[in-house]
Amino acid sequence: MLVRSDERLSRRGVAPGRALAVVLVLLLLVLPGSTVLLAQSTRSVTGVVLDANDNILPKAVVYLKNAETHMVRSYIVGDDGKFEFHALASNTNYQLYAEYNGKKSSTREISAYDTRSDIVMNLKVPLAAH
Repeated sequence: MLVRSDERLSRRGVAPGRALAVVLVLLLLVLPGSTVLLAQSTRSVTGVVLDANDNILPKAVVYLKNAETHMVRSYIVGDDGKFEFHALASNTNYQLYAEYNGKKSSTREISAYDTRSDIVMNLKVPLAAH
């Protein structure tokens, strides 16, 4: 029986081209699952910076501190007072607070035990009465 060179079997009895196809299919099956797991391992926190009377505080600065590494991310809110932080590790504790004209909100804790992927936390900065 004559066998063409591209039909020869490898030592394990599988044609080399077929083995490569099997590996590629397995990679395609595994990689999307890894992406889903990665997406599930992060979370976001959003909110609005307000004063005691629920007025929006534009240009306030919001700080997000990683409680383990002490790395701080900041966000300057726009005219709508909204802030957002994305791609936060779900297994990490964070501290969140805002500053406006030298005044500071209370610090809010985001726990590693909080299983929500989208957390909404509004921050209130007490301002002195005029």
